Amino acid sequence: LFPALIDCHSHTDVTEHHVFVKPMDRYILQNSYQWYLHTVNLTMGNFASLFKGLFGKKEMRILMVGLDAAGKTTILYKLKLGEIVTTIPTIGFNVETVEFKNISFTVWDVGGQDKIRPLWRHYFQNTQGLIFVVDSNDRERVGEAKEELMRMLAEDELRDAVLLVFANKQDLPNAMNAAEITDKLTLHSLRHRNWYIQATCATSGDGLYEGLDWLSSQLKNAK
Repeated sequence: LFPALIDCHSHTDVTEHHVFVKPMDRYILQNSYQWYLHTVNLTMGNFASLFKGLFGKKEMRILMVGLDAAGKTTILYKLKLGEIVTTIPTIGFNVETVEFKNISFTVWDVGGQDKIRPLWRHYFQNTQGLIFVVDSNDRERVGEAKEELMRMLAEDELRDAVLLVFANKQDLPNAMNAAEITDKLTLHSLRHRNWYIQATCATSGDGLYEGLDWLSSQLKNAK
């Protein structure tokens, strides 16, 4: 009804006759229509809020760390955008929201250069899941990676965080497989923490969503 009336404007041709609408009448009609739309939108908005409250996305705060050049930022934007982006060493952090299986992951990608690793602890608070990215092809620094991981896991603020290890760069010919990375990082010694290791290739995306799938299952089990 309202759209038909408003479309009249000052006059409408109907079989060669003119229908005149006074300016005040037109003002009333237009404002009535706006009120009608607002009411419909408000009702739909309330319904959407109720629906989201019942069935909406859960949220999970994820901290992604690892040594420099492990592929953290490439992983983040592969998950976020589905494509490879040109990256430079992260000084500080990148943060993005990744939607997966009705869960909204807020992923903090923190730079891994040795001089800024002491800053990692400033991101520990309220972290539910820790993604530790390892360059599987970097055999010389896997021991250093282990030391940094164990140092983090000893922090009280991360005592309840689940651990997902991405054994990244599996596309390289000399990359250590997930079992070897598990041994190098002594993950089996973590008897009081939920952990999982996933072989990944950031450039192709292989293994990334399998890792998120594990994280989502951990969040559901925690509820």
